[in-house]
Amino acid sequence: MAVRCFGLMVCLVRFLLSVCAVVVLQVAPAAAILNSDSYDGNIYALYAGNGSLVPPAVTLAQSLEEGRTAVIVYYLDDSAVSKRFAPVVSELQRLWGRNVDLLPLTTDPLQGRESNGPNDPATYWSGSIPQVVVIGPDGRVVFDQEGQVPLNEINEAISKATGLPAPDLGLVDQEGSFNEVNIEVTAN
Repeated sequence: MAVRCFGLMVCLVRFLLSVCAVVVLQVAPAAAILNSDSYDGNIYALYAGNGSLVPPAVTLAQSLEEGRTAVIVYYLDDSAVSKRFAPVVSELQRLWGRNVDLLPLTTDPLQGRESNGPNDPATYWSGSIPQVVVIGPDGRVVFDQEGQVPLNEINEAISKATGLPAPDLGLVDQEGSFNEVNIEVTAN
């Protein structure tokens, strides 16, 4: 009888250890959701395949001081609208490269504070996201649009500000889903 109890005890301990191991080692899958206002992390890394966009390489003040074209994109990481717009911002970087200063800026630090002049990104933010502002080398705003701004409109504004021809968008399906745009962007 003692041997039988010992055998049952060993089986019970093994079973409990197995159940504990399953519970402890169970890893939940990543849950990044495009059409949700949940925080999933860096939207440019997750939804545009381009984590190099943030933080921007230069500040607005540096861009204006150097007389370069600045393209400010206001966004929030926990906004479905911003998540869907992220591939467009990534495409701007691919198309314009070092010809413009691309400044994707989260609006969290801008909310509820006054602007401190033309070098301050809060000066140009209207309170909506996403918002795209193109500032020419002379410091004048040449484009200011809110929402899902078509890539061709942004390109035309950048072309006007820089004096460079707008890149050909023939290979990019701007009406496709974010994955389709992202695949086409990264494939070129």
